[in-house]
Amino acid sequence: MKLRTLLIAALVAMPVVANAAEPIEGNWKTASGATAAIAKCGGGFCITLKTGKHAGKRIGQMKGAGTDYSGSITDPETDKTYSGSGTVSGSSLRMKGCVLAVLCKSQTWTRL
Repeated sequence: MKLRTLLIAALVAMPVVANAAEPIEGNWKTASGATAAIAKCGGGFCITLKTGKHAGKRIGQMKGAGTDYSGSITDPETDKTYSGSGTVSGSSLRMKGCVLAVLCKSQTWTRL
């Protein structure tokens, strides 16, 4: 009886664990105030600006799952591309771009 109860409890809890991580997909307000859309493309996710001075410009590509992603991110003002990473936490996305893995700049985006 105890084993059956434990199995039922485990099965009930599984969907909660599987859905705990927020997806990176969606619309995000960037630090500059523009809206960036993150959507599936190829085997990962593409980041495209939807509003602002550089609307329509693809500024990144990431791979990953759950809360952690990595790839590349382009500064739309300078057209320089950096190795990048993103971490999703609720309605926040912490984006980080680095040169030579030592010179890094971070900003937080907010889910819309």
